[in-house]
Amino acid sequence: MRCSRCQHGNREGRRFCSRCGSSLAAACPLCGFTNEPRDEFCGGCGAPNASQGKFSAPDTYTPKYLAERILVAKALVEGERKHVTVLFADMKASLELLADRDPEDARSILDPVVERMMDAVHAYEGTVNQVMGDGIMALFGAPLEQVGQGARRVHGSRW
Repeated sequence: MRCSRCQHGNREGRRFCSRCGSSLAAACPLCGFTNEPRDEFCGGCGAPNASQGKFSAPDTYTPKYLAERILVAKALVEGERKHVTVLFADMKASLELLADRDPEDARSILDPVVERMMDAVHAYEGTVNQVMGDGIMALFGAPLEQVGQGARRVHGSRW
């Protein structure tokens, strides 16, 4: 179990991080209810837990070609200062849309939306840093540097 605050790897079953003491329970991004790490669905609203399933770690959703470029560049740029753009994007009014739905049905609605957001990020060589329920956090400029016209399009466009 990886701590969301310090990224330290903790053994299964821990409720608090052994390095920084933070709670390992995850708050639902839709309703804020505090769930245990192994909970597959939120105890407050029934939404699928973002820490489970196909979007649980970057290696499960980063395209292979992009992952390879990141690994090659990592050794060259580690510790380097960069200008980075951070994008937060989510599905508007998803709580209302999913409130009365079965959790599996809710996931079947959310997954294609999240996948489309990730595809747009990857098209401009951005990296999806985190998937949180109905939204994503993405980085442009790290770990891969954004240069040339692609960077201007990413930073100046609206999706």
